[in-house]
Amino acid sequence: MAAARRIVVKVGSSSLTTAAGGLDADRVDALVDALAKVLAAGPAAAGAREAQAADAAAGAAREPRRTEEHREIVLVSSGAIAAGLAPLGLERRPRDLARQQAAASVGQGLLVARYTASFARYGRRVGQVLLTSDDTSRRAHYRNAYRTLDQLLAMGAVPVVNENDTVATDEIRFGDNDRLAALVAHLVHADLLVLLSDVDGLYDGDPATPGTRRIAEVTGPKDLDGVSIGSAGRSGVGTGGMVTKVEAARIAAAAGIPVVLAAASSAGDALLGRPVGTYFHRTGRRRADRLLWLAHASAPRGALTLDDGAVRAVVERRTSLLPAGIAAVEGDFAAGDPVELRDARGRAVARGLVNFDAKEIPQLIGRSTRDLARELGPAYEREVVHRDDLVVLPS
Repeated sequence: MAAARRIVVKVGSSSLTTAAGGLDADRVDALVDALAKVLAAGPAAAGAREAQAADAAAGAAREPRRTEEHREIVLVSSGAIAAGLAPLGLERRPRDLARQQAAASVGQGLLVARYTASFARYGRRVGQVLLTSDDTSRRAHYRNAYRTLDQLLAMGAVPVVNENDTVATDEIRFGDNDRLAALVAHLVHADLLVLLSDVDGLYDGDPATPGTRRIAEVTGPKDLDGVSIGSAGRSGVGTGGMVTKVEAARIAAAAGIPVVLAAASSAGDALLGRPVGTYFHRTGRRRADRLLWLAHASAPRGALTLDDGAVRAVVERRTSLLPAGIAAVEGDFAAGDPVELRDARGRAVARGLVNFDAKEIPQLIGRSTRDLARELGPAYEREVVHRDDLVVLPS
C-alpha cells in the first residue's frame, strides 16, 4: 500500500455532506488535506521497484509506467445529488429520476468548486470527469476516458470522477460509485483502490452489535463465507452500502488491484499503509479493459438464446458465437451494442458486443456462415459475437 504509485480513492456522500444535504466544507478540506499529504510524500522506493516488477509480470496488457517517483490520485467522489438538496429546498434525496438529475446539476458544480478551492491551498489543479456506463462500455469511449484521465495525471492535476447523474437514465447508470471506482481503477491501471465511507472497515456482523469484530484482511471470497454484510451508513444521502463496497472490492481484486476499505477520517493512514480498515488482497490478474467494462458496466440492449451446443462452445471452449448456434433473439439493438447470451432456460451465461442489428438476426438463426455469405454477401461470413468481445458470466 505504501508503495502504490497510482491510487484511486472513492469517497461517499455521507463523508462529505450534512445529513440534511449540502457540502460540509470542513469534511472536504480534511479529505483534501490527507490526499495532498500523500501526494507530496511519494511512494516508497523499494515498493516502487516492486510495482515495476509486478507490471512486467502482468505482461503487455498493462501499459508501461512513467519512471518518475511520484504519486498520482484519481478521486471518485459522490455527493453531487446530496450537495444539491439544500440549495433546491429539498429535505431528503428525491426518489424520482428527474429531481435527482436536477439536484445533481446544481450540486455537481458546488462539489467541484469546493474541491478546486481546497486543492488550490496545495497548488494542485482539479479536473472534472463525468461518466456514464454507456460511455465506458464502448471501446472507443473507454479509450478516450483513459487518455483524458492519464493526461490529467501527467499534467499534475487531480481528476475528480463522478457518474454523470444529470443525463444518466436508469438504463445507463452505474448504480453506485463504488462499482464505478473499481472500474476506473482498472481503467487507469491503478496500483491500489481505497474505498472511504463512514464505517472503519468490514465487520463480521452489524458494527453496532456488541461482540462483532472488524475483519482486517480478506484473502479471497471464502473469507466472507458466513459474514453478514449490511448497510454502510444511515445518513440517507447516498445510494451505496457495505454490499456495494464489497462487490467493488471483489471486482478490483479479481482484476489484480488490492483494495482498502476504511473510514474517511482514516484516509491518510489508509493511504500510507497503516493497519486500518479492511485490506482485500488481489485474487486475480489484470484482464482486457473492454471485458471488465462489458461484464460490470454494460447494460444489455437485448438477448440471444443459444442452443445447448453453442452454450458449451461459448462457456467451456470460449469460442465465438456463430449464427448456427442461435435459437432466438429479443430486444432492439444495433451492431456494437452489448447483448446477453442465454441458455435454453433463460439463464445469462455470457455477455458480448454483437456484430449485427437486431432486425438482421432472424434471417441468420441456425444457418452456417458459408451459406449466409453465398446468399447475402461476404459481410455475413462472420461471427455474431466475436470471442474477443465476449465475457463469460459467473455461474
